[in-house]
Amino acid sequence: MNVVVVSDFAHVNGGNAAVALSSAVGLAEQGHAVTLFAGAGPVDPRIQSSPITVVCTDQQSIGDDPHRTRAMVQGIWNVKAARAMAQVLQAVDLRHTIVHVHGWDKVLSSSIVRTALSMGAKVVCTLHDYVSVCPNGGFYNHPHDKICPLRPLSLSCIREGCDRRGYAHKLWRVARQVVQKQWGLVPDGIRHVMVVSEFSRRILEPYLPPGTQIHLVQNMIAVPQGVPASPDESTAYVMVGRMSREKGPHLLASVAGRTGWNVRFVGGGEGLADIGRVAPRATVTGWVPHDNAMKELASARALVFPSLWYETEGLVVLEAAALGIPAIVADSCAARDLVMDGDTGLHFRSGDEQALQSAMARLQDDRLVQRLGAAAYHRYWKHPRSTTNHIRDLERVYELVLGEH
Repeated sequence: MNVVVVSDFAHVNGGNAAVALSSAVGLAEQGHAVTLFAGAGPVDPRIQSSPITVVCTDQQSIGDDPHRTRAMVQGIWNVKAARAMAQVLQAVDLRHTIVHVHGWDKVLSSSIVRTALSMGAKVVCTLHDYVSVCPNGGFYNHPHDKICPLRPLSLSCIREGCDRRGYAHKLWRVARQVVQKQWGLVPDGIRHVMVVSEFSRRILEPYLPPGTQIHLVQNMIAVPQGVPASPDESTAYVMVGRMSREKGPHLLASVAGRTGWNVRFVGGGEGLADIGRVAPRATVTGWVPHDNAMKELASARALVFPSLWYETEGLVVLEAAALGIPAIVADSCAARDLVMDGDTGLHFRSGDEQALQSAMARLQDDRLVQRLGAAAYHRYWKHPRSTTNHIRDLERVYELVLGEH
């Protein structure tokens, strides 16, 4: 079959793009004719060295474009991307073609979905986040540091100043959401969507149109099986990922500042300044290549995942488990489903610094941390998240979609 993999970025800059690009490579290795349709370069070396056709509109992410008016217009309706999508689909047999959308809101906009649907293409979408239904993409009130209970695009939602950039930006997001829903046909025009966890299914399903077919297709991770780590031999509590406030790095920094425990922050983001002020003795690496991040994780005593918002899964928790490292996770986010409290890691009350400190204190016990790490390792490798399994699940959904009239 022909598969057009749609990603805002042609390189890995987060979990969304990582899954999109890895699945594109895996599908090509299975003999499918794959096109990567992306908005921003550069193109990942794995893609360049594969038989994958690359179509990139070579545009900037709307968050990085210094020409703000252009970014605002592009974010609502990207005309260039829509035209490029039409050209791609004109060259293939739509009877045997799947357009698989992974990311569109950072560069491409919903214009590419409307174009594909208008041409009669079969479109599926992986909901890596909540931007398909929520204006700010996370059901999260940033100024108040709390999960938002309001119905998206309700009057109460429109009135609420939940955006971290201010109310004017919230109004732009509302406008984009209205255009996305009414003209871009996201999510209303997409009959088949994929979710990455049962947690995210529960959050998303009430806002999807009746009749939407929801398929659970779990994401893969690229961690080879090796000898499990010995977390009891380390003192480092490690947080890996984007250091923005909704991810909770300030909670971990506060604990580090009070206790003096060895805490390492692996990643970049606007929260780095707060970390340096609150926990000056903590180690901050900034962004590092994935292989380096995995080395940091493999030498940790525990992964700390203090996210304040829902998340959709939390792949770094699985990566830690695959290495034999236990995780401490907030109990209101999706990652809680990946950790058996007291067996493969620990839960703590979301947003509660004292609860986080208590959980970390429990893992000062060498015997406990070793037992949790070993259990996490064995539980993960009993049902590993391999690329092979992921591609098999994708093909199953694709065949179902192509078989519909």
